[in-house]
Amino acid sequence: MNRLDVTEKIISTKVSKGIKWDDVAKKVGLSKEWTTAACLGQMTLDAKQAKIVGKIFGLDAEEQKWLQVVPYKGSLPTPVPTDPLIYRWYEIVSVYGTTIKELIHEEFGDGIMSAIDFSMDIVRQPDPKGDRVNVVLSGKFLPYKQY
Repeated sequence: MNRLDVTEKIISTKVSKGIKWDDVAKKVGLSKEWTTAACLGQMTLDAKQAKIVGKIFGLDAEEQKWLQVVPYKGSLPTPVPTDPLIYRWYEIVSVYGTTIKELIHEEFGDGIMSAIDFSMDIVRQPDPKGDRVNVVLSGKFLPYKQY
């Protein structure tokens, strides 16, 4: 057994039982974005959180322990994603990445936006021309230090 096996069991149970990520997040007590990432093997749950997720998805004690292991982050199976939705994010970064970088550096200086001290919010935004996906990414700015 490994973390990927546990992830596959979680996804299988989610589908078969019609579980919603938002409902899982409410029981865990964290955002739906972070909780989903954890259930998909990209974040580490503590023992209490792993027990809650374990109960929801019918995981045994060993499977719950895998939820508490620090994962190897980065879940894309290929360097250039082939899933259409994920590819659009790749396309956004390919087209606008230099613009985002330039504007962050102009506003903050030389540094990066943290993906560790980070939050994300994904909400549906009603629109008469077709509902929109509203994604807000918020990461702490970390300047490069001189030494």
